[in-house]
Amino acid sequence: MKRLILSLLPAAALLCACGSAPSVSFERDDAARKVEIRVGGKPFTTLFYPEDERKPILWPILTASGVDITRGFPRAPRAFESVDHPHHSGLWFNHGDVNGLDFWNNYHAHPAERQAAYGTVLLRSIASAEGDRLVTLSDWVDHTGHVLLTERTTYTFGGSRDERTIVRTALLTAVDTVRFGEDKEGMLGLRVDRAFQQPSDKPVLYLDADGRPADGPTVNMDGVTGLYTNSLGFQGDEAWSKRAEWTRLDGTKDGDDISILIIDSKDNPNFPAWSHARGYGLFAVNNLGGKQMDRSYTGTPGFTLLPGQTKTFTYKVIIKNGGHLDDKQSEERARAFNGK
Repeated sequence: MKRLILSLLPAAALLCACGSAPSVSFERDDAARKVEIRVGGKPFTTLFYPEDERKPILWPILTASGVDITRGFPRAPRAFESVDHPHHSGLWFNHGDVNGLDFWNNYHAHPAERQAAYGTVLLRSIASAEGDRLVTLSDWVDHTGHVLLTERTTYTFGGSRDERTIVRTALLTAVDTVRFGEDKEGMLGLRVDRAFQQPSDKPVLYLDADGRPADGPTVNMDGVTGLYTNSLGFQGDEAWSKRAEWTRLDGTKDGDDISILIIDSKDNPNFPAWSHARGYGLFAVNNLGGKQMDRSYTGTPGFTLLPGQTKTFTYKVIIKNGGHLDDKQSEERARAFNGK
């Protein structure tokens, strides 16, 4: 369906930025390999980088009203969640073809004989946590630990009475000669709670009421309310593979009408990004999708970085509760972010 769019610090130290309302604060816990982020004194999200995760993630992510929008599986499984794609956790950034290595699909349970095909993003340090910004330093490595490139990540957090925002900027610097190839598996990914899946009659494997895998695939649409809309006016499954400045996912959880809006930066390579928005709960945007997502595309979206060269990717995520965003409001937020 298509619609018309209307015009670090010591471990466990607590830091607070009180210059704006609501304030953003960070609490670092090195032993637990996490940094908790609060907005207005209320939990928002956690930068989580456990040893069994193959990239840093923001997980869980809560609305201003305290509703969790992220899937619990595999880290904290909840009853009746789907158990597909265990590498989908929280909000993350990586890609499926970097010098031929698959960073996107890496997962700690892959057998040893398959590890050479995958890459890992290792968070090395917390550079700063001041004001509303958290800055981290990471390495993109192969299975031997050899560093292909570095990433300086800046997270900027914010919010209001009924909104929470994340701006994620990745500054990539090549150590080796690095080729980012055309691939549908990328780049900014978010795995959402089952309430934000789109209704489907396809049987899938869920967890049962006790949090264990059920005996077999079933159709269970209880509480499933999701619907994608993008800046071109496409909705539902038709939003997938479209190049859109913004894509929005609306749903209802715990009686709260919630919108999740992802905006691509106009300064990103191949803006606007291809939407990798799947009805089963993967909400992603990909600047390097190319022909793998749109066969009519005739360009070459990939790029090569020589040692020392850089590339930057920036995205904004807005989580609105207490009523869905409409198309005009989504467009206004995208225009404000991109300076239009």
